[in-house]
Amino acid sequence: YDLTHVDRIIVIGTGKAGAVMAQAIESLLGDRITSGSVNVKSDHLPPVQTVSLVEAGHPIPDENGILGSRRIGELISDLSERDLVLCLISGGGSALMPLPVSGVSLSEIQETTQLLLSCGATINEINALRKHISQLKGGQLARRTAPAHIVSLILSDVIGDPLDVIASGPTSPDASTFDDCRRVVEKYGLENQLPGSVREHLKSGLSGEIEDTPGPNDPIFDRVQNVLIATNIQALDAAKVAADQSGYNTTILTS
Repeated sequence: YDLTHVDRIIVIGTGKAGAVMAQAIESLLGDRITSGSVNVKSDHLPPVQTVSLVEAGHPIPDENGILGSRRIGELISDLSERDLVLCLISGGGSALMPLPVSGVSLSEIQETTQLLLSCGATINEINALRKHISQLKGGQLARRTAPAHIVSLILSDVIGDPLDVIASGPTSPDASTFDDCRRVVEKYGLENQLPGSVREHLKSGLSGEIEDTPGPNDPIFDRVQNVLIATNIQALDAAKVAADQSGYNTTILTS
């Protein structure tokens, strides 16, 4: 990216590593950054200069997460094709960036999250529902940045590194649909446990009244670049090198 052709650089993001990621971006770009806001977990606050850090709740989302998500929405609301958005994504980002769809309250998001965490659902299943009751997850953040270019720098905490699952894939094509949400709800017997507003929203999506999250063929992703900058397997490889150097005979059994 040739920054001589970029008017503004906006830094946004979500995740437990977001603060140190913002610190690193500031050390690289300095006053070239126009503005920024990143949602981070409470007590994860190293010093930063330009980028604002919003402490939010994890694993259960809270009001601060919503305030920070609205702030992110404001920063990307009036972009041009000459603007560049840097999105910093790390583990925990899904809970830290809640912005419920219209008609669903924070308390209902919290209740839904708790149900999903306690029913035995996988992270892929949990995030399928999270994406479909959010305004920013499942590629919808990328949709909002149009017509600017967006580069997401991603730390993966999910086995296999599926981009649409890490932090619920705010800038990634969504492989899940409202029909997948229906299957998760039925699989874990949540039909009568989910808040009424969530059930109604999913019902509207299944009937086609509400647009689904943007999928792999959506043209919005022509201006999006998602970059995995670190993964679990890289961490394992690095641990193996360190152990080998210390004299151990080391084998990685599985990721």
